[in-house]
Amino acid sequence: MPVVATPLRDEISEETKTAMRAKDTVRLSTLRLISAAIKDRDIAARAEDRCEGISDSEILSILSKMVKQREESAKTYEDNGRPELAEREKTEITIIRDFMPKPLSDDEMKAIVAQLVEESEATCLKNMGKIMAQLKSQYAGRIDMGKAGAIVKGHLCR
Repeated sequence: MPVVATPLRDEISEETKTAMRAKDTVRLSTLRLISAAIKDRDIAARAEDRCEGISDSEILSILSKMVKQREESAKTYEDNGRPELAEREKTEITIIRDFMPKPLSDDEMKAIVAQLVEESEATCLKNMGKIMAQLKSQYAGRIDMGKAGAIVKGHLCR
């Protein structure tokens, strides 16, 4: 079955072609890593009988994980005296972030969490999962779920 084209998937594909033409090896290898991760998730989706492939929000989730992995790797390389490898990871982070929406600031995150808590009339930590699910679906790729969790807890434990 053909995979449904999404705007983000198309943009990554076009950028891959552009990087090939420009012979930009670092950008090309990073884009190929992104494409491979998306294809892996597409295969997993087919196994779960969601034959159309993954959505842009799932692609953003993949990109977020890739950024987080590279941030951890860069830190490890820097801590172990390998600045050239750390720099490569940072370059890949920049390339990956080109496909992600602008992240929410802490103030924006606090305002959104406050609004969701008020709308859902959440009063205790039992409701935290529901709010976190809303954040993940509505702000995929724009929100740091670790920070968001702490903010949600702060609102619910008042």
